[in-house]
Amino acid sequence: MQFDELYQAIREGRPAAMTVEAEGTTFVRNFRPQERLILLGGGHIVQPLCRYGADLGFAVTVVDDRPSFANRGRFPEAKEVICDAFPDALRSLKIHEQDYVAIITRGHRYDADCLRTILAGTFPRYLGMIGSKRRVAGLFQLLKDEGIPGEMLAEIHAPIGLSINALTTQEIAVSIAAELIQCRRRNTPRRSGSAILVTENIDLPVLEFLACSGEPKALLMVLETSGSTPVKSGAMMAVDRGLKTVGTIGGGCSEHAVLMEAHRLIGTDQCRCIQVDMRNDVAEEEGMVCGGQMKVWIQGIGG
Repeated sequence: MQFDELYQAIREGRPAAMTVEAEGTTFVRNFRPQERLILLGGGHIVQPLCRYGADLGFAVTVVDDRPSFANRGRFPEAKEVICDAFPDALRSLKIHEQDYVAIITRGHRYDADCLRTILAGTFPRYLGMIGSKRRVAGLFQLLKDEGIPGEMLAEIHAPIGLSINALTTQEIAVSIAAELIQCRRRNTPRRSGSAILVTENIDLPVLEFLACSGEPKALLMVLETSGSTPVKSGAMMAVDRGLKTVGTIGGGCSEHAVLMEAHRLIGTDQCRCIQVDMRNDVAEEEGMVCGGQMKVWIQGIGG
């Protein structure tokens, strides 16, 4: 397992993944840099969409050219709120290929301004635009007449959102959020015998600890959970021979017991799975109040 390559990819802002073979199953632990969701427009649909986007882990930026719409009071969940003309804001944001962009402005003219600016640069991972089929077709024809290739326009999700018969602003926002998830998961493996771990955040201290020292260590990773557990699958930690630890798989007695086994595997290049049961009487006596189970994979590293 090349932790130095994984660490380098993440330091460069690239998504990465590692796989673990355990008990006949291939587990995939993704490391996903926080993606930007840029919402162009600050109207009523954008308010719930900003909340949903933040809940999904996006770093949300809201842009509007009206101070009464582009303000923190309307979008407390946004990482950034920009009050500026759309083309100027887009140029300052420097759209890149991992971005998600939703055009939800108040009119045809502003939509066109946004598209001209975006399509002159790097095409984002997701680009959607609100509007009826008739309005979208008219705008696309205008842009084709200006020389924008039809195949580029065909990559735009317009009308925006999945078709779920949405009517209210909240329902429309849900349909857009669902399309964002669909785009995000397009290349996520779902084949038989594969399990995608829930936690996908970049735990940089753990990866740095594993990659940047030649000392023997052990990696611990939660592969499965059931019931109430302190962490979800994909939680990671590492330990060295001096019992220095980085990261956590939940703390408490459960973590301590697994750490002792991990310490024995350091330097062996062996691996094993341990089932941690927090439901029984012993667990209750030891203060494990979560009441669930975790399967933890341990890999010894280095000789």
